[in-house]
Amino acid sequence: MFLKVPIDIVPPEELSNVLSRMLESVGTVDNPSNPSLDRGQNIVLLSLSDLLRARRKGEYRNYVMRAALVVPISKSIVSGAKFLTGTQLFRYMPFHFVISLLSLLEKKNHSLYLIGDKTKSLRKAEKNISTTFPQLSIVGRREGVLRKQEEPVVIEAIRKASPSLLLAGKGIRKKEVWIVKNAGRLNSGLRLWCSDLFDVFAKKKQRPSDAAFEKGLEGLYYCLRNPLRVFRIFSYLRYKLLLLIYKIFKKT
Repeated sequence: MFLKVPIDIVPPEELSNVLSRMLESVGTVDNPSNPSLDRGQNIVLLSLSDLLRARRKGEYRNYVMRAALVVPISKSIVSGAKFLTGTQLFRYMPFHFVISLLSLLEKKNHSLYLIGDKTKSLRKAEKNISTTFPQLSIVGRREGVLRKQEEPVVIEAIRKASPSLLLAGKGIRKKEVWIVKNAGRLNSGLRLWCSDLFDVFAKKKQRPSDAAFEKGLEGLYYCLRNPLRVFRIFSYLRYKLLLLIYKIFKKT
């Protein structure tokens, strides 16, 4: 627990084993007779803003607290945990994390369902994923812009397709929280939300360079793309203050 938020410690050399164990349990706990039971395994790629959001009561905190795997993507989280508790966390670039997961899905003959973004971008992303992972079974796709009355049909389609991984992106109402709200009606596979992922796969947007990510400078890249993100400096300062308070009062 770090600032009241759970984070998993997964060294890079252990990532494949951790994901493999999660995939082995896919389909073994499906219980459609009890739709209120969350049978899936959510994976959360946790940014600094996500960490602060997860500290507050609400649906997003519920999403993180019930996740099977929470890994940090922010260097500030890693350095903050080291400062506060001496614990070494390991962070992952979202793109590389997803590539590792898709590679494992292909290797072990698992399946994938895509939901999010607009039709044109989603189709292009699917085509590029299929080209990169030709043996990966993509069992369905659906754009994220759904009318409320369409959701039951889409959810039933996902459940019947029974994908090993539901990969979700922007465009879905309530974003990550959509997964929590509909968890009991989905199948028991893994679920991963990553906002800009389909745009990256469709080559509509560039991702930060590996060098920038390693230095923790990906925030500058996103600020150049969206200048309004500069106001996140206030969240960063709040985070630093929290670390200081927790350090002084010996909290974690």
